[in-house]
Amino acid sequence: MRERIKELQTEIYQKQMELNKLRKEVEATPVKNYEFQTLNGDTSLLDLFAGKEFLYVIHNMGAGCRYCTLWADGFNAFLPHLEDKVSVVLASKDSPEKQRAMANDRGWRFRMVSHGGGEYLKEQSVGGAEGDKALNYPGIVVYQKKGNEILKKNWAVFGPGDEFCSQWNLLSLAGLGEGDWTPQFHYWKRPEKMEDGGQNLND
Repeated sequence: MRERIKELQTEIYQKQMELNKLRKEVEATPVKNYEFQTLNGDTSLLDLFAGKEFLYVIHNMGAGCRYCTLWADGFNAFLPHLEDKVSVVLASKDSPEKQRAMANDRGWRFRMVSHGGGEYLKEQSVGGAEGDKALNYPGIVVYQKKGNEILKKNWAVFGPGDEFCSQWNLLSLAGLGEGDWTPQFHYWKRPEKMEDGGQNLND
């Protein structure tokens, strides 16, 4: 069995290299210059490149999604390394004020924009749409800037077991999967008895 595990790990690595090559070679398609809201006023997709050739827009379902929070927590650790090469923005339907409260609670350093569930989500959702309703799925879209033209290069949907969240691969080493664990916003649990009296307790 251990030999088969080793074989599969090699096969997965080889497939990943093949996937990376295809992602590099895929033809990008033009998109419009969408508008977003921030705490500092309106901004555009073109502005979000901030002088970089590539822009990563992380699609986050909002403050009510523990899974989206898990992915963003992981990306936050890599943010300085990513921003050495690409521009990174987290987008959700939440208001800029709600986004800032969430970022402060998590210690996120992302630039954040709100699409409000409007035109951007309807046309750029990684989950597509059901009729006239866009599917607010978690994922990432990569855009490329050429002059004043914006091109959509690649995108991916996020979900347990994917290549974008190491937590699931780490849990799999112990034989644990999605059915064995659910992410939480905070892991401290209130004891039945508070030895300090429990005054002014916030949980």
